[in-house]
Amino acid sequence: MAALPLAFFAAFFAYPVASIVGRGLHPGGHWRLGRIGDVLGDGSVRHVLWFTCWQAGASTALTLAVALPGAYAFARLDFPGKRLLRAVVTVPFVLPTVVAGSAFLALLGQGGFTDSLFGVRLDTSVWAILIAHVFFNYAVVVRTVGGLWAQLDPRQEEAARMLGAGRLAAWRRVTLPALAPSVASAAVMVFLFTFTSFGVIQILGGPTRATLEVEIYRETAEIFDLPTAAVLTLLQLVAVVAILAVHAWTARRRESALRLVDPAGTAHRPRGAGERMLLAAVLGSIALLILLPLGVLAARSLDGPNGYGFAFYRALGSTSADGTFLVSPLHTVWNSLRFAAAATVIALLVGGLAAAALTRRSGRLMRGFDGLLMLPLGTSAVTVGFGFLITLDKPPLDLRDSWLLVPLAQALVGAPFVVRVMLPVLRAVDERLREAAAVLGASPLRVWREVELPLVGRALGIAAGFAFAVSLGEFGATVFIARPDSPTLPVAVSRLLGRAGEMNYGQAMALSTILMVVCAASLLILEYPLSGRTTPRRKDAPRRKDVPGGKDVTAAAQGLAAAPRATASRTAPEAPAVLEAPATPARSESPR
Repeated sequence: MAALPLAFFAAFFAYPVASIVGRGLHPGGHWRLGRIGDVLGDGSVRHVLWFTCWQAGASTALTLAVALPGAYAFARLDFPGKRLLRAVVTVPFVLPTVVAGSAFLALLGQGGFTDSLFGVRLDTSVWAILIAHVFFNYAVVVRTVGGLWAQLDPRQEEAARMLGAGRLAAWRRVTLPALAPSVASAAVMVFLFTFTSFGVIQILGGPTRATLEVEIYRETAEIFDLPTAAVLTLLQLVAVVAILAVHAWTARRRESALRLVDPAGTAHRPRGAGERMLLAAVLGSIALLILLPLGVLAARSLDGPNGYGFAFYRALGSTSADGTFLVSPLHTVWNSLRFAAAATVIALLVGGLAAAALTRRSGRLMRGFDGLLMLPLGTSAVTVGFGFLITLDKPPLDLRDSWLLVPLAQALVGAPFVVRVMLPVLRAVDERLREAAAVLGASPLRVWREVELPLVGRALGIAAGFAFAVSLGEFGATVFIARPDSPTLPVAVSRLLGRAGEMNYGQAMALSTILMVVCAASLLILEYPLSGRTTPRRKDAPRRKDVPGGKDVTAAAQGLAAAPRATASRTAPEAPAVLEAPATPARSESPR
């Protein structure tokens, strides 16, 4: 299972990045390793590295603090507009950072929302960067953690409370250990995205603040100093590898089999003043941090030269006279959808196989493979884009004229999300269910279809939504490899913002609003058909095809797996009483 993902990442990630680094440090056939010491000894580079790590850590902590209550609300509470709101909070994740940065300048800058109401300007401050990072990464925590939280059996926590544990103690000893791998995965993804932040820092940070990603861009595109850019790329890769190694070590200590249930049965109407206040706080934070900036973009797209109207939208239907586009900007919607659809299929195939391989095998090699899958999230998109241009131009990988070049680059970013979303859920499936189904005569394919797929269906839908959203909004690598006659939405927005004039700016805002709507609609359409049934069928449910013996394979596998599970609970008297609820199906204990 790991062969295909390994070949994919070797051909489309390791090879292009290594080629770029080689050109910087091995020009003309001579190594310039002394350049590494010169760059690392530069005080300005050390300052950039410190600021990169500091703002990434602060952004991750702030995002978790704001988004974890939202993950609970979307997982456990039922309220009107929940499905639509869950799609809307993902929209910031696909917006080009240039557009979002402009919206936050309107909110936090001179004459903006905070300046008008409170006389406070936050542009060019660290707070503007941190708030913008929460805006972008809120959906990562809500969808990654909330997806697993919705499938945890709430009766386990209720049983712990019946046995005398308080609400906080039951949550800390039952729910939190089960969520820990998912929370860690979300934290790693947020840290990597903020660690490699580019557009937000450039627009809101001012000239005095830069991350490694910004510095790599300056050295590559402005100064044309490839040796320095190569050293910074290596430094960024080393930092990312260290982060992933720590995450892999901690994740192995926390993962355990869990009882997953249908999320449709775990959500309830808010009960009591506490849950109502929590829901109100979550909705308020979403309104301020997400809906308000998105509303600013929509309002700007309608503020035409002759007052509010659709002048900017009508202008999108024609090609520009100055040659900015060979096709109409509106045609980029179709380009983005077909590229993102192809990238999603590739990401699901590569990421799904990788997650399955990591579930079934262990050891140092698999831990290294796990880290390799996350490296594209922590690698400069500038490096990947340039690498595609200089490496994928010779047989057997001559893709210069192929439309697949863009989906392949987008899938590099989407596949890690598929792995991080699917892996905690796959590892939570009790191995004895697979073994019992195999004993009953089911083939490996049928075991996957009848046992695993119903349990991970929701996670598969969330992974598909993430991969599609990431592909739809990918900009850093796509801007280098997209053909002039087939630009994507983010590339078109960037080109329009780079042209002077009110009409170009208004069209950029209109195209960004279309990107928002397309993303939200696509997520609503894509996620829910894939996330249908998430629990095995009951014994009285309609059967497909019986295994020898006349039993439904899933129900029979659960019956076989229940016997050793009960035996294990009887032979473990030292387990805490709070985790031994006789009326609740037992689960594998996590480390306390």
